[in-house]
Amino acid sequence: MAFSTTPDWFHISDDEELVWESRPHPIELGVGVPIAIGFAVVALGVLAWGLSDGEAILSVLGALVLVSCVAFAGVRYLFWTNTRYVITSSELYKKRGVISRDVTQFRLERVQNTSLSQTMLGRALGYGDLTVYTAGSGDPELTFERVPRPEHASSILSDQLEATTTEGPSV
Repeated sequence: MAFSTTPDWFHISDDEELVWESRPHPIELGVGVPIAIGFAVVALGVLAWGLSDGEAILSVLGALVLVSCVAFAGVRYLFWTNTRYVITSSELYKKRGVISRDVTQFRLERVQNTSLSQTMLGRALGYGDLTVYTAGSGDPELTFERVPRPEHASSILSDQLEATTTEGPSV
């Protein structure tokens, strides 16, 4: 699966192809976001009630809770949308950050092993962690956390790793 555009935070060479791109599963937003949205709806009702009855304290309270809930949900959303996982025909990328940016990058030829793990909830909701181990290290070097459809991502990564080993090292 090829994409027509590349993310603005990395540049691929002419002989490299963007194969897969994703962000974490929406579960990454956490239970706080739906709760904040629920409180925001209630706060909107309190604000409207306070405005219609001329109760300044209710209006102020409703407005403060509404702004707080929207800010909380907005910040969580920003962190979620600014986390990206990318597999190209020759490299792996993980990008995080809203204000500052942290990009981890590995050439596929350095990958020694991969593992896929899913909790029971992850299996039920369709997310899991894809961990990459590189040559010369026993510790995980890169983990794509809470990847949606992790079997698909793992399959794509395996295909790219196989293509890298059959092509041999580039000179």
